[in-house]
Amino acid sequence: MPQIRHIAFATQDPEKTAEFYKQAFGFKEVKRVAPGHPLGHGVFLSDGTLNLAFLKFTTDQIGRGMDYVGLHHFGIAVDDIAGWQEKLAAMGAVSVMDPVDEHAGGATFELKVKGPDGVVFDVSNRHWLGAEPLSDKTEKK
Repeated sequence: MPQIRHIAFATQDPEKTAEFYKQAFGFKEVKRVAPGHPLGHGVFLSDGTLNLAFLKFTTDQIGRGMDYVGLHHFGIAVDDIAGWQEKLAAMGAVSVMDPVDEHAGGATFELKVKGPDGVVFDVSNRHWLGAEPLSDKTEKK
């Protein structure tokens, strides 16, 4: 079963916002992206299960303007990104960003899609840093 493993927030001050959540809840910092990255910069935290990203984006990926602050998108870990890309397209989901292999010089490793209500979500076959890997446990009924 696909599982939520990533939640991204748009913020004007990623460092200050991340520091607040580190101090308040003890979340661990797992990565920083410096200013100058083509998609934006920010701080990634983990609670051991989820990857939480606090980002200042360089483009308006979700159509809310560059001053938008709040929930930006969430990410779902899947076993087969190509299969899910086909399934979601057949269901009418609109691709916002095609998957790119970050190890081949690309900027990201997830498929970014808009659902029927316009909410953006990622689908990835690799886990986000600090997030629990996709579980192969399924509940049998």
